[in-house]
Amino acid sequence: MDQRKQFIVDTNVLLEDPECIRKLRNGIENDVFVPYHVLLELNKLKKDARLAHIAAKVVKNLLEDRDKYVVLDTDKVAEPFQDLVDGYILDEVQRSGLAEPILVTNDKILQLLAAKRGIKSEFYRESVPFKSDAEYFTGFVASREERVPNCFFWEEGKPVFWGRDEEGRFEEKAVSYQHKVWNVTPRNVYQNLAIELLTNPCIDVVSIQSEAGYGKSFLALAAALHLVLERKDQRKIYVVKPMIEIGQKLGYLPGGVEEKMEPYTRYVGDLMSKLHATRPANRLFLDAEQYPPKFDPKKFELLPLNYIRGMTIENAVVIIDEMQNMSRSECRALLSRMGEGVKCFCLGDIRQVDHPYLNQENNGLNWLVKKFKGAENYAHLVLKGEKSRGPITDLVIKSGL
Repeated sequence: MDQRKQFIVDTNVLLEDPECIRKLRNGIENDVFVPYHVLLELNKLKKDARLAHIAAKVVKNLLEDRDKYVVLDTDKVAEPFQDLVDGYILDEVQRSGLAEPILVTNDKILQLLAAKRGIKSEFYRESVPFKSDAEYFTGFVASREERVPNCFFWEEGKPVFWGRDEEGRFEEKAVSYQHKVWNVTPRNVYQNLAIELLTNPCIDVVSIQSEAGYGKSFLALAAALHLVLERKDQRKIYVVKPMIEIGQKLGYLPGGVEEKMEPYTRYVGDLMSKLHATRPANRLFLDAEQYPPKFDPKKFELLPLNYIRGMTIENAVVIIDEMQNMSRSECRALLSRMGEGVKCFCLGDIRQVDHPYLNQENNGLNWLVKKFKGAENYAHLVLKGEKSRGPITDLVIKSGL
């Protein structure tokens, strides 16, 4: 019996994994088809600053693998900037004459529309994790039997940390003390445990998931100042941010990289000014009195994600903000830039995904937790608490607005 499958690939799958055609084909086991309107979408995305580099990679692979897929025919073309192409893609599938086509897409609405027409569809299995690990794995386990490296569990109402000591041996340690870094005192037990992880010399990568207002950026910056200026474990701080909000506007803004990013990273300057007022951090500034403050690039840099490509980062604290707006491939490309002596803080909220081709399950932060969980130099924590940055934010979180 012929077990060959006939896969039809949607745009979002190609963007998430430019190698998906080869994987779906699995040697010569299956047949892969690309709708004509998917090619039109890729052509449009070449002009989108957020996705142009990914679209270019997809097109390059399509050119190299022309013998590994077939482009579907169409009898009508969508009007540019007017028609949604989903219906046209489904038309192509129906008129293709394929016996049992399977539309591979991560778009749930397109799956519903396909089902209405009797077209079978499925998620791209290499793309969507089984569940949202970044939220469901909180950093705590229920008992000793479920321990993983650098986790916590409750014992007699106190958090107990399971991780390596200075000699590299795993031990249990009750966190009954309160941390204080750069004159910042944690507001609740979870913030205290976050600092425990951020300042632990045995942990290279820490991810923190929380809704807005629980202080993950403030704590990460305070810990970075402590490591660079006080403990001198690293020499420099980088803050990296995927520039989803800017889109094509980034290139047209005046000035250099820092000036272009300033409207979207002003909160970093505000937090650094607040920390500087708490305890002077003069070595990080060229002018701390200017607003927004001007940083010394030898000690502190704000960088958009694309500027990391080709770099090798060493002896630095790297804070990756809004990691939920990075794709799996972008996450991999960024973390592979990290050399010796790097401490990496990955921050985000999987409930606030702004990237048009990502979702709560399929994003860089969730992939990080899914793949790194259990590694001896990695830790994850979900920040919680009764109070956030203020009473209005408290009300937003409590009401579920």
